[in-house]
Amino acid sequence: MLRVRDDDAEAFAELVLNYQPRLQRILQHLVGERDSPDDLVQDVFLRVYRARKTYVPGAKFSTWIFRIANNIASNAVRDRSRRREYQMVDFSGSQQAIPAMDQLAVASSSALPVRRLEGTERAEMVRQALNSLSERQRMALLLSKFEGLSYQEIADTMGMTTKAVRSLLSRSRENLRQILQPYMEHGMLPPAEESGDAK
Repeated sequence: MLRVRDDDAEAFAELVLNYQPRLQRILQHLVGERDSPDDLVQDVFLRVYRARKTYVPGAKFSTWIFRIANNIASNAVRDRSRRREYQMVDFSGSQQAIPAMDQLAVASSSALPVRRLEGTERAEMVRQALNSLSERQRMALLLSKFEGLSYQEIADTMGMTTKAVRSLLSRSRENLRQILQPYMEHGMLPPAEESGDAK
């Protein structure tokens, strides 16, 4: 980012290559729409570029860029609710949303078609469960599990205390457990629902 601050175009292109897939995954889950995450990712990089001259290295760069992404996602969700647009969540193209989950599902199964189907179903269940969490719970969980950020880094990203992050992650894990328990115990799929508003 220091090279970007000095107007190094190659350094900016490198940042985009390194962070674009990660931001797309997170924004896909935060905004719950198929097409807009690409626009939001562009908005993140536009803000990074505009702020390059005032960038001061403090926390890790990833913390800074995820905080920008979190703010943009929050604005998008708020704007959508103001417009009172209700959209159905389409899971048909969501397999690309979290490639790590799909890889885990396939890796945990053999090449048998039935086991592959079970792995895909499991990945779909996890996606639905994640989408049922509140925006804040989902963001904290994604940053923790998929980006490997520490409690402090998540706190910096989300503008919270580490104690609040611990509590938020604990609630999100408990909510996921409750949502997934019927499936794990009895193979029952919960009804698909819109993103939750529970904090």
